[in-house]
Amino acid sequence: MSQTLRHPEILEIARREGKVTVEGLAAHFGVTLQTIRRDLTDLADAGRLERVHGGAILKSGTSNIGYEERRFLNQDSKQAIARACAARIPEKSSIFLNIGTSTEAVATELLRHRDMMVVTNNLNVANILAESSDCQVIVVGGTLRRSDGGLTGSLTVQAIQQFKFDIAVIGCSALDEDGDILDFDIQEVGVSQAILRQSRKTFLVSDTSKFQRSAPARIASLSALDAFFTDHALPPALARKCQDWGTEVIVAE
Repeated sequence: MSQTLRHPEILEIARREGKVTVEGLAAHFGVTLQTIRRDLTDLADAGRLERVHGGAILKSGTSNIGYEERRFLNQDSKQAIARACAARIPEKSSIFLNIGTSTEAVATELLRHRDMMVVTNNLNVANILAESSDCQVIVVGGTLRRSDGGLTGSLTVQAIQQFKFDIAVIGCSALDEDGDILDFDIQEVGVSQAILRQSRKTFLVSDTSKFQRSAPARIASLSALDAFFTDHALPPALARKCQDWGTEVIVAE
């Protein structure tokens, strides 16, 4: 396969999986490691990927990946994480689900729960849970973000302040090795912080590809959460910090 044909497929794999490796791509295309290294260098030089040891990741920046692309990234991991999270949410609970494809996966798993009240600023979550007659769905107001159906802004924060949730389930755009939870949208960060303040228990759902990305705005530290649901073991130093903080880490099978 020529370089011209390989490049779009490499980008598609990176969008789907969050990361590509030199060895994995060489085996996939049946070419040498050096050929793939040249491909990744060319794509990095063109600003399409960011080189990391052993491969490349989607390029970080000050704006998020498009919603349609995020929907298909790491789908199996998101579903496993969502199942593990939903298993920890009792029936007859009041919960908040915020913006993100990971929280949408949790909403799908909650279709089996009974007597739930779900408050959300995510129109996609509301549409998913509209299928369940056992779930009361409350959508908070705010400014519509057309790119992903999210509602943000001061009206959203004011509405959230009227509640006290049993459990908040939030997602994020990026994580760093200090345990900071990061996002791109300052307005969304303010909403997420309000959600955490108004909840008795707080859960984060995020696959570990988020450690390979960076975002400029800080939501909170993992130390402020009760549980973190993810798909792979954390780096040892961060795992020790979570243990010291009392933040439970659940690795989804």
